[in-house]
Amino acid sequence: MAEQVTRAARAARGVLFVHSSPRAVGPHIEWAVGRALGHPVNFEWTEQPVLPGTLRTEFSWAGEPGAGARIASALRGWEQTRFEVSEDPTPGNDGARWMHTPELGVYYAQTDAAGNVVIPEDRVRYAMEVAAFDATELHRELRLALGQAWDDELEPFRHASDFAPVVWLHHVG
Repeated sequence: MAEQVTRAARAARGVLFVHSSPRAVGPHIEWAVGRALGHPVNFEWTEQPVLPGTLRTEFSWAGEPGAGARIASALRGWEQTRFEVSEDPTPGNDGARWMHTPELGVYYAQTDAAGNVVIPEDRVRYAMEVAAFDATELHRELRLALGQAWDDELEPFRHASDFAPVVWLHHVG
């Protein structure tokens, strides 16, 4: 019993947002995510109004720490798919966020307990070194470190979820 409680306390949780994917790729995405999590999954797909002919889905997942990286790695090969994966922090593990767009590829960032992107000290130092007293260049480097280009491209797709049905889950323990 104690081992189950310890394992449950270490379980990672996160969310997968597939913002747009060709209809034919949907079953392959489900298979890839199921393989990354170690069990079959089924998504509820809806039309993506921002890009007609594509589908979108949201999926809350639970698994071992590092499952978010396995999900993102499994999906990065579907080049016409836009997605985000988040993994909440667990004891001994940082949180993380992955974003993918066909034009930009994959972006990864460590996140804090509130889901904010954390820029490591070495990355900030690099931005300062590259900028060399040029405020415009520093601004560009920090936007890159924050994944701003990915956020900008995904934002219209995120708003499609404003009209998606909401399912509230309650945990009774």
